[in-house]
Amino acid sequence: MTPGKTEEDRATTETEETMHDSRRDRSLLPTATRAESLAALRTMLRGHRLLATAALAVLVAGTGIGLLTAPLLGHIVDLVVERRGAAALTAPLVLLIAVAVVRGAAAALGGTLVARLGETVLAALREQFVERALRLPLERVEAAGSGDLVSRVTSDVTVIATSVRQALPEFSRSALTIVLTFAGLAVLDWRFLLAALLAAPVQVASVRWYLRRSAPVYAGQRVATGALQHQLLDSVGGARTVRAFRLGTPHTELLERRSEAARDLGLRGIHIVTGFFSRLNLAEFIGLAAMLATGFVLVDRGSVSIGTATAAALYFHSLFNPVNAALYLLDDAQSAGASFARLVGVSALPAERAPQGADAPADGSVGVTGVGHAYGTGAPVLHEVDLQVRGGERVALVGASGAGKTTLAKVIAGVHEPTAGSITLGGVDAGKLGPAGVRRAVSLISQEVHVFAGPLAEDLRLARPDADDAALRAALDRVGALEWAEALPEGLATVVGEGGHRLTVTQAQHLALARLVLADPPVAILDEATADAGSAGARVLEEAAERALSGRTGLVVAHRLPQAAAADRVVVLDRGRVVETGTHAELVAAGGRYAALWAAWSDSRREPAERVPRPAADPGVPVPPASCDRTTAHEAATS
Repeated sequence: MTPGKTEEDRATTETEETMHDSRRDRSLLPTATRAESLAALRTMLRGHRLLATAALAVLVAGTGIGLLTAPLLGHIVDLVVERRGAAALTAPLVLLIAVAVVRGAAAALGGTLVARLGETVLAALREQFVERALRLPLERVEAAGSGDLVSRVTSDVTVIATSVRQALPEFSRSALTIVLTFAGLAVLDWRFLLAALLAAPVQVASVRWYLRRSAPVYAGQRVATGALQHQLLDSVGGARTVRAFRLGTPHTELLERRSEAARDLGLRGIHIVTGFFSRLNLAEFIGLAAMLATGFVLVDRGSVSIGTATAAALYFHSLFNPVNAALYLLDDAQSAGASFARLVGVSALPAERAPQGADAPADGSVGVTGVGHAYGTGAPVLHEVDLQVRGGERVALVGASGAGKTTLAKVIAGVHEPTAGSITLGGVDAGKLGPAGVRRAVSLISQEVHVFAGPLAEDLRLARPDADDAALRAALDRVGALEWAEALPEGLATVVGEGGHRLTVTQAQHLALARLVLADPPVAILDEATADAGSAGARVLEEAAERALSGRTGLVVAHRLPQAAAADRVVVLDRGRVVETGTHAELVAAGGRYAALWAAWSDSRREPAERVPRPAADPGVPVPPASCDRTTAHEAATS
């Protein structure tokens, strides 16, 4: 324990360290401030004033009627003390039954109206969040990581929905009960109200103690959960890469650290809640003792009847559940508030910038002039890259892992903005086209293809909503996928994706290539789109990609060197720079880096007895030993 630090200081420090650790690897999406969250809530409620007013009126009426229970019970006590007889009890007992029925009906109706109001606001918030998330600049989303965005649209929405359906109606009833009960105590005798208020200082101190400690813990817990979810997606989704590069230990250690951070913050939250309720129990003891003592004194002096003192004690006792519920629901309110701020933070982000001009690309040519790019404040990944691609030309990007192939592909596709230089598409500057214009001109297909849940036909129509069934079949047929698509249980109407028919890796990539054909952009980029399909699947997909790219400019981040050999031109990158460019034959004859990679791949295809010494390449170009097996040669050729 650090000397001089309070529990609150330690909680805040731990939370800040967790949030800092989570943000160190990813630039998480922003979280709204309290003022921004309240402003967003007021805006959402503005169109539902009638519903809010009706809900409040019903709850007030039901709560007010329910408060008649204590005076009626007090009246019955007085009747018994005065020995009025059993007949005198009939009317108050009937009234008690009527009060219970009306109160129950009003509580049910009021709770329903409050829940409907909450669900309406939640639906508006969810729609606004999704609409803005889909329009965020791709570079911003990628910088934050998929885990952060997924945790907001799943766990954060779930927390708010639970609060809206359960906590909000209960909190509304409890708050009204507290206010009206205090009014009832004042009507009975103002001294009862003063006695009840003796518990207030302890309750206020308890709430302040709780809020100071819980707010940073819950905010940190939401961030830690998002970071943990992102790490799970990274580790599980990239399991093959993790195993291939022997990254299991670092990934496991990072996953353990983030799991421990989320667990520790969760346990700290439970500890705070437990301390909070122990303080509330003390407040109840002080208040009830004061009420009983006040009642005894007033009855002894003849100021009030026994029934009135009984009603006052019942009033205060009836406050136990509403007060505890209202204060306990601050726990849910803290979690819901933190989640609401995370959703509003995304909803308040500026949308992608609009096109600066009305020009459209004249053709499928691509111009890359002096382009550089760096991720955040890190070292540059691309350095003064110059590349000119003619319309309809097929260019393969080749290089070792980390050479900048994927980064260059994403810069051209508009996922990243260059930190230096410029990109032109069809002779028009990409900045003037804007992100939407770039997406219309360039389609990027990676090895990570998402199959959307729903009928296969609707999945395809995401690329072209107005496409009829004939167009869908033509696109599938062009990439060689029509046969297996029609063989599905219900053909193109078969539900695929989550909860539906599971597509193979090859089929999912076929689907992506069919979408490319339907979208029909002038430029297409394939970023190792056949990498996960296996050898046989890769050959099938390479043929499908060849047909999908026909008639358009193609940039291929080559996973297999035969893809480069089949291209019109090969561009070799090393450490973010273009070091070689030319046809396959020209580069093999030049004896440079590409020649070394090709020789390694060719040698891996021969039987051991057929392998022959290779000619020396450029000094400094790594050449795998002649005895390497196919796996080693493949790694040398592709990574």
